[in-house]
Amino acid sequence: MSALPAGDAASPTLVPHWLDASARALLAATVRAALDDRSVHPVTTVHLCDVLTELHVAAAREAVWPASTARVRLATGWDDDVLPVRLSPAELSGVLALPGLPEPLRQLLATGRRT
Repeated sequence: MSALPAGDAASPTLVPHWLDASARALLAATVRAALDDRSVHPVTTVHLCDVLTELHVAAAREAVWPASTARVRLATGWDDDVLPVRLSPAELSGVLALPGLPEPLRQLLATGRRT
């Protein structure tokens, strides 16, 4: 399931990556560490900040509209802490380019599938 671009045909499609709480925490810590590195390109920095924002938005969506995510978890058998983190292609590329991204998280984000 992907969110369709709103109005602007050039808007990127946001793709959900279903991450449990530990994967989300690891992603946030990795992104924060990268943001502390002054050598990260400024455009990449913007995308990484957007990833942190989406992590917060994913939690807020779950608090406000829990039913849709609960249906997916029920159908897939995933644990209750699994949430969709919706990333644009630029955000995903920025994260996957991080040298400090742990390999299990890299595999999860690159394949778009939970194991």
